[in-house]
Amino acid sequence: MCKRFQKLSTSAVDRQLKKYGLPLLSEPNRSGNKKENKKPIVSTEIGSVSKFTGERVAVELVAKVGFDAWDFSMFSNMVLYDGRRKKILPNSHPLAGDNYLAFARELRRIGEDNGIFCNQSHAPFPSAVPEIRSYLKRALECTAEAGGKICVIHPCNNWGTEQNAEIFFELLPFAKSCGVKIATENMWNWDPIKCHAAPASCSDPKSFLDLLNAVNDDFFVACLDIGHAEMKGLGTSAVEMIRALGNKLAALHIHDNDKVHDSHQIPYSMNIEFSPILKALRKIGYSGDFTLESDAYIKKKSLIKNLLKMNETVRKMANEFNSLSE
Repeated sequence: MCKRFQKLSTSAVDRQLKKYGLPLLSEPNRSGNKKENKKPIVSTEIGSVSKFTGERVAVELVAKVGFDAWDFSMFSNMVLYDGRRKKILPNSHPLAGDNYLAFARELRRIGEDNGIFCNQSHAPFPSAVPEIRSYLKRALECTAEAGGKICVIHPCNNWGTEQNAEIFFELLPFAKSCGVKIATENMWNWDPIKCHAAPASCSDPKSFLDLLNAVNDDFFVACLDIGHAEMKGLGTSAVEMIRALGNKLAALHIHDNDKVHDSHQIPYSMNIEFSPILKALRKIGYSGDFTLESDAYIKKKSLIKNLLKMNETVRKMANEFNSLSE
């Protein structure tokens, strides 16, 4: 069942901002987040924040704490899916309505007014549900209107290469018309007997490369989920995946875990070793962004504190990456 969260009031958000000496929601950023010479760009998904604030405030807060960009989360708002009952739920969110493009443009304006931009997005899932697949073109449109250049779309976990490729063959002409690349992601299933992950589409180098090569299009690229790659039972690692994907790797979902569960925690807080991962990224000449997907780290009562720590952490990663030689 889709979980509902009580929103923070503007005054409650402002109290948190004031505590850390940041501009209030009614105030402009004191200095723009100048991005011209920043490589890699650091960003974070906004879904975890927007469940407490809404997307408009989430974009503004991501700017106020210092990120360069925001990742447009559309998987918990554009379409509501009850996986247990296999049912699409009623949804009054702007992204589900007729004015979805106007809403995406509004978020873009809020970001630009606060000195940041949309770098990528995440479409609704699971892609195996036909009703959800009908929203994937909408997600591509919204990505373009928000200013993003990459839209992450999951493959279907239990489909083979050819069947998954058909989804992307169908979407690619529309994606190209939007000027948005599709990035697919390494997935996982769960083995309830062994209590660890089990293989799924793109969960190992061969499966991932098989799909990328089957589609074989410059507008179809890879997003590596670091946490997924490190889960026990998949027989691989983030380093191995990076080396295999090479120049097909265009985006990242960065988070930490205990190497068993998909914990989505802040890097350096659990069991993943990030230094070898950064070295592998440098070795292949990775030129994409560093995007956090540490959504489980965000808490309502410490929202700004958590966001500040996330920005500090991903910048630490970016600085270490920049200090390495290829």
